[in-house]
Amino acid sequence: MKLTSYGAAEEVTGSCHLIETSNHKVLFDCGLIQGRRKDELRNHDPFPFNPAELDAVVLSHAHIDHCGRLPMLIDQGFTGKIHCHDATADLVQILLKDSANLNARDVEYRNRKRKRAGKPLLTPLYNQEDVENTLDKLAPMQYLTSVKVAPGVSIKLYDAGHILGSAMVEITLVEDDETRTVVFSGDLGHRGSPILRDFSCLQKADLVLMESTYGNRLHRDWSETVKEVQEIASALSSTRGNILIPAFSVGRSQMILYTMARYFKEWDLERWKIFLDSPMAIRACEVYLKHTALYDEQAAAFYKKNGPLLSMPNLTFSQTADQSRAINAMQTGAIVIAGSGMCTGGRIIHHLKHNLWRADAHVIIAGYQAHGTLGRKLVDGKKTVKIWGEKIVVRATIHTVGGLSAHADQQGMMDWYASFEDTPPVLLVHGEVKAMQVLADRLTSELGARARAAQPGKSTDLLALDKFGR
Repeated sequence: MKLTSYGAAEEVTGSCHLIETSNHKVLFDCGLIQGRRKDELRNHDPFPFNPAELDAVVLSHAHIDHCGRLPMLIDQGFTGKIHCHDATADLVQILLKDSANLNARDVEYRNRKRKRAGKPLLTPLYNQEDVENTLDKLAPMQYLTSVKVAPGVSIKLYDAGHILGSAMVEITLVEDDETRTVVFSGDLGHRGSPILRDFSCLQKADLVLMESTYGNRLHRDWSETVKEVQEIASALSSTRGNILIPAFSVGRSQMILYTMARYFKEWDLERWKIFLDSPMAIRACEVYLKHTALYDEQAAAFYKKNGPLLSMPNLTFSQTADQSRAINAMQTGAIVIAGSGMCTGGRIIHHLKHNLWRADAHVIIAGYQAHGTLGRKLVDGKKTVKIWGEKIVVRATIHTVGGLSAHADQQGMMDWYASFEDTPPVLLVHGEVKAMQVLADRLTSELGARARAAQPGKSTDLLALDKFGR
């Protein structure tokens, strides 16, 4: 029995972890590698294992860095089932189809340049037919239900509180007279976040495979975040102009809409025309509205009293390009929620181009902005930015809101691990090396854990865990 991390080992994205017994193999996640161009080119590499030998895949959640290479896995020979929560199956359909479209457009753009330069043309990672073949293999399941995925191998999913349907995976392996239980955290959610329940806590494991995205950071408390947004809303209560909110399509957009619906009267939102201008976010909203049983206590009470969480009388879903362009004709009175979250593409770019130069416009940045992105330049206070080669003066007021991360912070991860009995050894994944090391040191010094970062391609012997870390 062994566990090998082939992705998200000493890096954040590309989740891919292989569990093996003598005769069976199960894969945790199969995600896209994201980041720098040279990193993304690794998505074209063959898998370092034979997909045809896999019995099953278990998917923790629908984010593309966890599911984005599934069509390639099938193209290279995988014929089994992809086990995931029912809500994850619904969201995967949306994200994989969008991923195929984005990749096709990116390859088409790059190939125009490569053709002129006499370079070999690129091939898309996969197409819509590949996505449909992938969706046919989804095997939806519920939390707390045990499913046998191969002889001697069973899984159970628990709520991870990250996005709708996100799960931590408990896998139990039985071979000869040996039994081992491995718990994969998936992406742990930020406790107290709107709509979703807090992550579940488990007690038993022989090995914990644990994410570490924010292993060296603490988030602001949710109550403080709501207070911060309240202050911004009060400041804007008498303003004119438009308000732009860049947001990720799955998770963040729904969180923002629900929070606005909850505080609709307190924040004087009836005076605005509110637009969700993202076809993918609109489709994701339908999934969030479908799975009411997954709501936390507060969201469930809101739903019982008011109906659908994401409804407001002045909310418009902008599906088409013409509907999106019509918003740009508005010089005042619009709140526009649009992708992408870091202002790297999507419809928000058009709205920024039409509003950034207006002194009465406002931009609310509601998430982390990576270095080099347009969103980061706005947060850093750049006086001018370039959009499609055009220089735009930034006269709009830029507001930044902290504490909206969908990931657990360092203390959340510490508390989750502390629930396990007998301090099982910990392999850290899904984090930058610095974050992993900080978290490993704290797990060791405060909780007595044997913790280390998983190394790419290096296996951990599940029958020799007494030697782990030695």
